[in-house]
Amino acid sequence: MNMLNLKNLISLVIKTPFHLVEQSPWPILTSFALLCLPVGFIDLIRYHKPNLLVFGLFVTALLAFLWWRDIVRESTYQGHHTSYVVKGLKLGISLFILSEVCFFFAFFWAYFHSSLAPSIEVGAVWPPVGIQTLDPFQVPLLNTSVLLLSGVTITWAHHSIEEGKYKDSSIGLFITFLLGLYFLFLQYGEYMETSFTIADGIYGSVFFMATGFHGLHVAVGATFILVCTIRNLLYHFSTKHHVGFLGAAWYWHFVDVVWLFLYVSIYWWGS
Repeated sequence: MNMLNLKNLISLVIKTPFHLVEQSPWPILTSFALLCLPVGFIDLIRYHKPNLLVFGLFVTALLAFLWWRDIVRESTYQGHHTSYVVKGLKLGISLFILSEVCFFFAFFWAYFHSSLAPSIEVGAVWPPVGIQTLDPFQVPLLNTSVLLLSGVTITWAHHSIEEGKYKDSSIGLFITFLLGLYFLFLQYGEYMETSFTIADGIYGSVFFMATGFHGLHVAVGATFILVCTIRNLLYHFSTKHHVGFLGAAWYWHFVDVVWLFLYVSIYWWGS
């Protein structure tokens, strides 16, 4: 009976699709490098010492390059990413984006909790007394147009890859990358023009935390897209197998949707 159960278990394991990557040092090393970022940021703010933050950024970028190199080699040249693996990767990307939704949900919760029933400490009005909000129909509207246009270009790149038009897909990806950089440039200029800071009460805190973290996500997404552009030029993607690009596209569309909510709630309704 035990022997029969063992045979059934072995048969089940053999028939169950799974993907076991090779042992890698990058996850644990990257976790330590990422730990340097918040600690280094605090060190920079309190003691004006950027050394730990710069070290963390450099090591994180280096380890990300090495880790991505191994994944590209594993999927493109070694053929380990089968259809079952692709399903697992897509599920992982979806769950990651879901966690990002929860992350931004916390900022929206804080904003609406404070704005729908403003307390006496902020003047019982929203925006709080003394806060001069930004005009939603100037730079914020331009930023919205830029991100919406980038959503069009990355969709064009997606359809081009599926049709085997790699030149068009590379152009679409690169335009999306440039639009992401332009968005960050506009947001930096917007921050320089604000009459309030992150220390100016709940409005300043939520505004800069929400829009700042969104800008960080745009920077990460633009880096993701740049890597996909390089990989596309090297013909790493095929019409049927381009999971890396799908991850970048889904992430970029998520960034677009979050910005629409930010624009409508904080810039337009909140002003």
